[in-house]
Amino acid sequence: MKKTLFFLTQLAILLISQFVLAQASKVIVIENVDFEEVNDIEVPDAVLLMGNVRASHDGIVLTCNKAYYFKKEKYIKAFGNVQMVQGDTLFLNSKYAEYNANVKKAYASGDAIMSSPDATLVTDVINFDRNIQEAYYDTPGTITNKDNTLKSNSGRYYVKEKKFRFLTSVTITNPTYVIKSNHLDYFSNSGHSYLLGPSTITSKANYIYTEKGFYDTKKNLAHFLNKSYIKYDDRVIKGDSLYYDRNREFASATRNVKITDSINRGIVKGHYAEVFKKQDSMYVTKRAVAVNFVENDSVYIHGKKLMVTGKEGNRIIRAFNNVRFFKKDMSGKCDSIHSSTKMGLTKMIGNPILWNAENQITGDIMHLIGDKTTQKLDSLKVLENTFILSKDTLGTGYNQVKGQNLYGKFLEGKLHDVDIIKNAEVIYYMRNEAQELIGINKNKSSKINLVLADNEIENITFFQDVDGDIFPEDELPENARKLRGLVWRGDERIKSKDDIFPPEENEDNEKIAKATKSAQGKGNIPMKIRKETLNYDKKKAKK
Repeated sequence: MKKTLFFLTQLAILLISQFVLAQASKVIVIENVDFEEVNDIEVPDAVLLMGNVRASHDGIVLTCNKAYYFKKEKYIKAFGNVQMVQGDTLFLNSKYAEYNANVKKAYASGDAIMSSPDATLVTDVINFDRNIQEAYYDTPGTITNKDNTLKSNSGRYYVKEKKFRFLTSVTITNPTYVIKSNHLDYFSNSGHSYLLGPSTITSKANYIYTEKGFYDTKKNLAHFLNKSYIKYDDRVIKGDSLYYDRNREFASATRNVKITDSINRGIVKGHYAEVFKKQDSMYVTKRAVAVNFVENDSVYIHGKKLMVTGKEGNRIIRAFNNVRFFKKDMSGKCDSIHSSTKMGLTKMIGNPILWNAENQITGDIMHLIGDKTTQKLDSLKVLENTFILSKDTLGTGYNQVKGQNLYGKFLEGKLHDVDIIKNAEVIYYMRNEAQELIGINKNKSSKINLVLADNEIENITFFQDVDGDIFPEDELPENARKLRGLVWRGDERIKSKDDIFPPEENEDNEKIAKATKSAQGKGNIPMKIRKETLNYDKKKAKK
């Protein structure tokens, strides 16, 4: 019984002490005042405080020239040089202020200034809720810190997180760029900005648009998602995910990458790209393809890796590993390609094969040469082990021309005039206008000239050391109708722009498309920011 009584007594004392402490925490303490009086006529139920007024409540200190203190309501109105200080980090200055100790809310108006070690907010009216440590304003305001100036018509400040949130138009002005957004979170201590709606970043270097992004205003590092692009004077970079380093003028893009060059009329696509603006270069991989517009037609070049370097007029395109290209009336394959706009020269390197109209052309070295003035395809050079092959239009045989080197001229994108130099040989199925076979021309000479029209040999001229004849079909056996080295590769021919991708890359692309569609269906694509931008304003948990 005594133990129970003792326990109840102790509990009562604890409850009473907590109640007293709670009541005490609501009391506004007047720490200093030069003059004090009660004037129920002028301000009923209030104490007039005049001169060097200083009051405190639960960690906040208020100073002013004049105040009305409503003791029963635990409420104070302050006038002239008002300052409220929380701790030693948050200062709120104004011409007029109100503070309610019951609900721990403050109101400041008239040139209101809220400052902390990281930033200063200037506006007309500021409300501060100490319970949740949030300040907000609905009047035009300006926020400044060491690096940036922010202007908005309204905003909210989260004291603990040191974060400003803007849900209306806001502008961040930096010496280098200007950010505009309708939904932005800005951390004043780190300078991190989270762009959560249609936003633009404008500078002398470029123009950036995003609907979801991150920008480190101190390190000048950024990551953008959702319909984002970076626009330079002559180039636009798009992708599902963009990383950007302003200091190096470097950008990388991931998934559904598209880089458009307006001056050179070219497009580069892939699923990963790196762009170095200062070096005028880019690197693209994962289903990479370069599209160039030539002669009112498009040339599609694909390789596992693409590199584009150099300024306009001196640009070089390199493609590596299992390169394929397609153009109307022409396509080809090789190990790699080196194309120079300055030289007007495209080198097909390593096992090159070219299909022009119905002709299959092979050799050890193959060069496509363009007219540097008109940008049109002008000529073809094939060196060592040249072989031109096409199927006979009606029969099962092959028209064949081989020799050491080939020099050809194009007319409207098709081979028209061809010289085969040294050890030239030909087997050609000759037909009349009724397409009847009149004989098989089998000859050798030092040089052969071919004139082609409508994808067929119109004229053959043999030069020096001619040896051969035109044979009736029944006089030339089957084993004599093929030149040594003949390999028909018609099943490898690239017949459309879609054929430039091998089957395994098509499978990978389908996987990427499904993953992207799934992420978009959930309304979010994961923001996989690089390590350089992963300083996410999250304090490490205390051990």
